[in-house]
Amino acid sequence: MLSRKQKHILLKFFSMFSVVRGYNILIITIAQYLTAVYILAYDLPLRAVLLDLNLFLLVLASAATIAGGYIINNFYDSEKDLINRPIKSRLDRLVSQNTKLSFYFVLNFIAVILASYVSFRAVVFFSIYIFGIWFYSHKLKRLPFIGNLTSAILTITPFFAIFMYYKNFETVIFVHAIFLFLMISMRELTKDLENIRGDIAQGYVTIPVAYGERTSKIMLTALAVLTLVPAYLLLFNFEIGHMYFFFYLSLFLLAVFLFLLWMSKTKIHYLILHNILKFIILAGVFSILLIDVSVILNRI
Repeated sequence: MLSRKQKHILLKFFSMFSVVRGYNILIITIAQYLTAVYILAYDLPLRAVLLDLNLFLLVLASAATIAGGYIINNFYDSEKDLINRPIKSRLDRLVSQNTKLSFYFVLNFIAVILASYVSFRAVVFFSIYIFGIWFYSHKLKRLPFIGNLTSAILTITPFFAIFMYYKNFETVIFVHAIFLFLMISMRELTKDLENIRGDIAQGYVTIPVAYGERTSKIMLTALAVLTLVPAYLLLFNFEIGHMYFFFYLSLFLLAVFLFLLWMSKTKIHYLILHNILKFIILAGVFSILLIDVSVILNRI
């Protein structure tokens, strides 16, 4: 049996894990490596990619920066989360705000130190990224359109770090990025619909708050239609191996999403829609393996 002190420490650990959303960071880390192996550095030996110290440091710096971003976002949204996510908020509050801020500064310092081992440009990149996350959490996320656009850009920024490291400028990479950007934009807008009560209470002027649910649904429909463009290009103009299964599945799920969207009225409805989009994004990460199943065997 655990002692009272051990239980307290364990609860604090789970609280901090919840604040930094460790499961999201793990997925992003896996996604960065899969993107490097299958898309950005597909012509390099597998061992050379997996054992690349600079890549490892960039991924670690990304993880530290993202964790810090979740902390500062949680810090500014603590009151709003009491309304939108009461259960998670109670768990998150087991760690004091001062402790969270201390972790925030330590993680950002670690990110810059790790980046300094790669290059000065990496230090500049992560310094700007850290500032961008803080400015978004402090100011921009309260603004319609700008907040959504900034959030989507910040979400894909860790992949841009890997992209710049390998300097692979093939068209297919940009098409993949556009599809991901549109999916993340849809997720952010759906999240705003889900959290509309808390946003109104705390004075956040999001798109649903400023323009209403109907306008938000029209915008989501337009974004879903726009995803057809990169999906079509990837299916018929580029070699993506068996990843075509993912794109056909995602198009089907987007059709289901749109059908449910126009019937949705409550928070639980929007939560279901949010989870559909999260599943598509998560499936997209692991479907990268389908680009060429034999690639690992051939490149070991």
